[in-house]
Amino acid sequence: QVQLVESGGGLVQPGGSLRLSCAASGSIFSINAMGWYRQAPGKGRELVATITSGGSTNYAEFVKGRFTISRDNAKNTVYLQMNSLKPEDTAVYYCNADVQVRYNHYTLTDYWGQGTQVTVSS
Repeated sequence: QVQLVESGGGLVQPGGSLRLSCAASGSIFSINAMGWYRQAPGKGRELVATITSGGSTNYAEFVKGRFTISRDNAKNTVYLQMNSLKPEDTAVYYCNADVQVRYNHYTLTDYWGQGTQVTVSS
């Protein structure tokens, strides 16, 4: 079993900043890509940013220049620094990791965190 534990969400004013963290633990052999996705009320889940094990990043257009994704491979942790937050950034943010697990013949398996609420409001 693999667990992803997120932290750092909360209530912030427009223009403010938050830093999300997600730590993976459990029967991990290796982790390929990690990323952040979000889901606003009444909308589907959408990609925010991803990062490979080698550090290559990909961002959704609506967060470029405002958000930064990073990771610490030694800690199996991914971060999302969110600056210049807007009300439309309000959503539940989910951590994702592609994990080669130590069971089930080292299958590459997609895992999700429980989500952390980010609310941007005056």
